[in-house]
Amino acid sequence: MQNVTRTLVTTALPYANGPVHLGHLAGVYLPADIYVRYKRMKGENVIHIGGSDEHGVPITITAEKEGISPQDVVDRYHTMNHDAFRKCGISFDYYGRTSSPEHHETAKEFFLEIEKKGILRKKSDKQFFDATAGRFLSDRYVTGTCPICSNPEANGDQCEQCGTHLSPTELLNPKSKLSDATPELRETMHWYFPLGRFQQELETYVAAHEQDWRSNVINYTRTWLKQGLNDRAITRDLSWGISVPLDAPEAAGKVLYVWFDAVLGYISFTRQWAAERGDDELWRSYWQDPQSRVVNFIGKDNVVFHTLMFPAILMAWNEGRISGIYNLADNVPASEFMNFEGRKFSKSRNYAVYLGEFLEKFPADTLRYSIAMNYPENKDTDFSWTDFQNRTNGELADTLGNFIKRSVDFTNARFEGAVPCSCSAEEWHDLGIDWNGTIEKLDYAFEQFHFREAATLGMDIARAANRFLTESEPWKVIKTDSDAAAKTMALSLNLCYALAIALYPVIPETSGRIFAMLGFDEPIEASFVPDRSLLEQLRAPRLKQDHQLRERSEILFTKIDDVAIEPELKKIELLLAEAEKREAGVAAERTIFKPVISFDDFQKVDLRAATVISAEKVKKAAKLLKLQLKVGTETRQVLAGIAQHYSPDELQGKQVVLVANLAERTLRGEVSQGMILAVEGTDGRLIVLEPAVEAINGSQIQ
Repeated sequence: MQNVTRTLVTTALPYANGPVHLGHLAGVYLPADIYVRYKRMKGENVIHIGGSDEHGVPITITAEKEGISPQDVVDRYHTMNHDAFRKCGISFDYYGRTSSPEHHETAKEFFLEIEKKGILRKKSDKQFFDATAGRFLSDRYVTGTCPICSNPEANGDQCEQCGTHLSPTELLNPKSKLSDATPELRETMHWYFPLGRFQQELETYVAAHEQDWRSNVINYTRTWLKQGLNDRAITRDLSWGISVPLDAPEAAGKVLYVWFDAVLGYISFTRQWAAERGDDELWRSYWQDPQSRVVNFIGKDNVVFHTLMFPAILMAWNEGRISGIYNLADNVPASEFMNFEGRKFSKSRNYAVYLGEFLEKFPADTLRYSIAMNYPENKDTDFSWTDFQNRTNGELADTLGNFIKRSVDFTNARFEGAVPCSCSAEEWHDLGIDWNGTIEKLDYAFEQFHFREAATLGMDIARAANRFLTESEPWKVIKTDSDAAAKTMALSLNLCYALAIALYPVIPETSGRIFAMLGFDEPIEASFVPDRSLLEQLRAPRLKQDHQLRERSEILFTKIDDVAIEPELKKIELLLAEAEKREAGVAAERTIFKPVISFDDFQKVDLRAATVISAEKVKKAAKLLKLQLKVGTETRQVLAGIAQHYSPDELQGKQVVLVANLAERTLRGEVSQGMILAVEGTDGRLIVLEPAVEAINGSQIQ
């Protein structure tokens, strides 16, 4: 997009029916914040808009479970989540609420504009009705048996066990969550948005971004387009939500469907932001100026809502207009999922690490860095407590924190707390760091949403700085050559300054503390200059001779010991035990099969005979064994959850069946390069599958 003068960044609105967890943070809010902070650091005009999705069935279900009103639910969780984001350093310019009067007004305005143009369609359809409760049932109010995997607790919109998207009428033995009664089908009328009417326009829009959108975004969107877009209901029979703004009798008791109203929150919240700044029309420069750019940060489960449905709503509004035309998103950087210790985060099953609770125990920047280094950009990643501990102790404390403290402490002790001499550009570039290349790589990584790469580049500077200080040994050299020691410290202090800048988007609070230790009274943000990137300051040393440091240094990162992590690991064991108990209970009721796959898909699985060379327990993981397997000419490391069923000695020399082409995954900080097959016995014991006769090691199992 050429000649961009401002950027509007939006983040998917979390449901205000529960606390946000680390999966939400990793997929949407941290990457958006890193991007926004970098844009601000470049002196660009950027605003960050987010908020709570406070309508929809999840809200009413929570309210009914707790015996309180939906408003009570959203008031609680909006405040809780906004506070957690603030503590994590997520720097929204405005964090709104879809239950606000201003948002209701915006959503109704869009509905009426599109309805006035004759675009919407009214259609009658049959929907489940609970005669006992006297109301129609939305999808999540219906539960039953999944027709795909036979899970008896599938919801009317999706089966959590096999992941299949469903409609309520596809469930076997459907039941109402309100009364446990069997619902009946009754006819009801709703307004529908004709997505197919905009298919060609949407295909043109998507094609224009074929080269700059992520492949997962293009693939999800193309799949829907190839199937053909259909009419989609934009109203529901509910009491909680935005009432359909028509006087017609058929509008009574109906609200706008949350998929239609929630995305409009981006617009209503920007309007509210402008109003709070005293300029009611300022929002238009971000939404309706062709020189403005809109970027929607979302998770992969939200892709089509932002690449097809929201754009179609804006196309419907724009149709026939010569002014007040909305910009469509220029990019939709959707992440993959971050899992938790090998399983998907799940609020409904309470298998999660909640952001607010995490920040009560550990500093925000340790989490921001750990997630940035494990950002699920183009494949699912995994959060583990062991990896978090290792990164905090090894990279943040030992590398970055150690270098900053040593540099400031030695200068305070031996050079009266001032930069002892000047440094030339030549000396700066002789440090072994390609500053020009690093600046270009950092800019590219931040601009193209490669946040893991950006964090890695920043830590690479820290490693080089630590190495330079250690090898220069100014504490020894000062005894014989004070000028050389002074030069080392002047360069080291300038490296501290460079690190504060390079890592600011990822760990902003730490960067601010580094700036303070270097003697700057104003926050690092005070250094931002319009249309001038702060990164450019990395090209040459910036701290002049005699620049005064703060009198005292501080420890930037406290190491996390095993005692602090142990309760979290025990909590995981309990959560996993509960999950296994639930799954075992379901399995006991009936045999559950996974979804059918094609023969071609089965042919992709590479099963090999392998031999266990060695086995050992994984530290702080009661269920895991680390196996070294000989597979033909290769040696593979595989983590297996069989520590409660086999001792390491029992597995030594045993032949096993290995899934050899399974993607690598990290568990408890260890890489697993495949999976061995096992079956559960009647007593619950896992039994490793072994070839009946000795097979040729590495041979393929047919």
